Amino acid sequence: MNISANLTDERVLDVRFDDHSLIVDLMDGRTISAPLAWYPRLLNARAKQRAVLETCAGGYGIHWPELDEDLSTEGLLRGAPAAKAA
Repeated sequence: MNISANLTDERVLDVRFDDHSLIVDLMDGRTISAPLAWYPRLLNARAKQRAVLETCAGGYGIHWPELDEDLSTEGLLRGAPAAKAA
């Protein structure tokens, strides 16, 4: 039996920003930090716009309604930057 499988909870606990990063705390105590440069909508948004967010997908996603931006904890854990616009 894999004990670590029982201890992970990838749901979002908190979201914050510093000058260069998106920082997401997970329910299981882990913290993910990703460069804002990976997410142009967040990078170019005002602080007030970034502050308007909601969790979605049962807590496994983050949605910024004013920015039309959605991220998943799965993608953040994979280190996946936003897809480039076609």
